[in-house]
Amino acid sequence: MQIKHNNQQRVLNINDLVINKITYFVSDFSCMIQFPLPITDPVYSKDSFKRGVFDSFLMRFIKEERDLPFMRLIALIQVVVIPAGILLFTPLLKGVWWWAFAIPYFYVSQFRLKGSFGLMLHCLVHRKIFKKSYMWIQSYVLRFVCPFFGHLGESYMSHHMGMHHVEGNLPDDTSSTMGYQRDKLSDFLKYWLTFFFMGWRNTFLYLFGKKLPRFYVPLNWSEGLFLAGVVLLSFVNFKASMVVFAVPFFFARFVMMLGNWAQHSFVDPDHPEDELSSTVVCINTNYNHKCWNDGYHAFHHFRQAAHYTEYPLMFHQCLDLMVEKKTLVFSGIHYLHIFLWLMGRRYDKLAKHVVNINGCFKNEEEVIELMKKRTKKFDLRNFEQVTQSPPVKKLAAA
Repeated sequence: MQIKHNNQQRVLNINDLVINKITYFVSDFSCMIQFPLPITDPVYSKDSFKRGVFDSFLMRFIKEERDLPFMRLIALIQVVVIPAGILLFTPLLKGVWWWAFAIPYFYVSQFRLKGSFGLMLHCLVHRKIFKKSYMWIQSYVLRFVCPFFGHLGESYMSHHMGMHHVEGNLPDDTSSTMGYQRDKLSDFLKYWLTFFFMGWRNTFLYLFGKKLPRFYVPLNWSEGLFLAGVVLLSFVNFKASMVVFAVPFFFARFVMMLGNWAQHSFVDPDHPEDELSSTVVCINTNYNHKCWNDGYHAFHHFRQAAHYTEYPLMFHQCLDLMVEKKTLVFSGIHYLHIFLWLMGRRYDKLAKHVVNINGCFKNEEEVIELMKKRTKKFDLRNFEQVTQSPPVKKLAAA
């Protein structure tokens, strides 16, 4: 069977329109993913949740069963990452044997576990999962475990909770994307370098100006102590300090800014403060299984304290609202795809993964036009937030 486009007289084979078992709707104009479609992202179900023998021990530390995956990850890190990282500082490994151990260590910690840990950290700063008598575990994770993955736990919490979720990517947000052309590589590099070298300073000035010592004090000591620690440890073992702490720090700051860029690339020029029209949703991707439904970023800003397993349920509850806001929902891809295709200005590729909920988009060309409109750089010198989105009814907990 063949389908011919009226305008372009281009012949498409119907076999090319089935990808990853998702059926693409084809008309004279569009090749978008049509809704409804099955949502494969993780949700909590007590009947399907399987506990192992070790889980009964882990449950003593946390409030609810839904957070067992976090405890499993924390336990795995104590066995695999922490001892191996410390071992690299000792004289037990030398020469080629040191590198033979360091390379797989770096791969496991920074490529296999980094994403899961970083987004677990994100969940931990939003929700108190530990029982009151075991809150020391959270302090241990933020202050001791985080640096092995290039994160500074209390600095991250101060930036994220004290500033980012307060400002919501608007101009006073020190990691705002609004002042950049968000489909331009040179602008991303400016954005990343500005945050890397000036992020600490700018976030401190923001928190200090808002008189928030509970955030700017831990921000300062977290950043300062880490930098001092890396310098001191480099005199103990320079190679180990680079592999275990310095390079992961550099890598983490790059990945974090890349993710924030992709999450906040499509900003509604009329309502930049609106969570559903100025952020994105990525569904049906393995990334959501590995990184705790982080693809549902619009809903995270919509309800910050929601458990990650609630987001797919919220998605179904908000269908009409997403149609109204023309929320950009992508299926089968995640933030790295968005970033790379934006840098190549491959809006055509992005449009083919947009979910057309209840026919809110007429055709692919309309989606591309909307995406280009939402990636345009704001003139922050003349920016004034003169419009406010109407209040949205908050969802009940799932």
